[in-house]
Amino acid sequence: MDADRAAIDGVISKHNAAPSSLISILHDIQSQYNYLPRQALERVADRLKLPLIQVYGVVTFYTRFSLVPKGRNQVQVCLGTACHVRGGAHVADAVTRELGIGPGETSEDGEFSFDTVNCLGACALGPIIVVNGEYHGQMTGRKVVKLLKQYCNVEGALNK
Repeated sequence: MDADRAAIDGVISKHNAAPSSLISILHDIQSQYNYLPRQALERVADRLKLPLIQVYGVVTFYTRFSLVPKGRNQVQVCLGTACHVRGGAHVADAVTRELGIGPGETSEDGEFSFDTVNCLGACALGPIIVVNGEYHGQMTGRKVVKLLKQYCNVEGALNK
């Protein structure tokens, strides 16, 4: 099993195995694994006495949840209207150049995942990039390079 059954049971118990806590349970599991393994979803459905399709419905509805492993560092670039007109696409292109991955991809070493989103709710600061939940506004291609280097464990980990 990709997901440790005891760990999953612990998360479920923490939330009193309440079906109304499904989203919180899923969030806690994803925090442990950086995604939601199928075995974990099956265990959650079983323990909460919910149809598996209902659990999958929640997971696939919310873009915060992922069914595939994500990188240790998660990068999001806003392409909403305000960010787009201020150069959001150029910021996304800079991320792709620096990380060597496109939107929806994870680097082979598992260090970075990159996604584009339609709005991050900080339009006045656009273009916006979020790394591991931390917002960075008024981004440019140069700022992207400097920002991403802060998240590298090894010098030169970014593509040149």
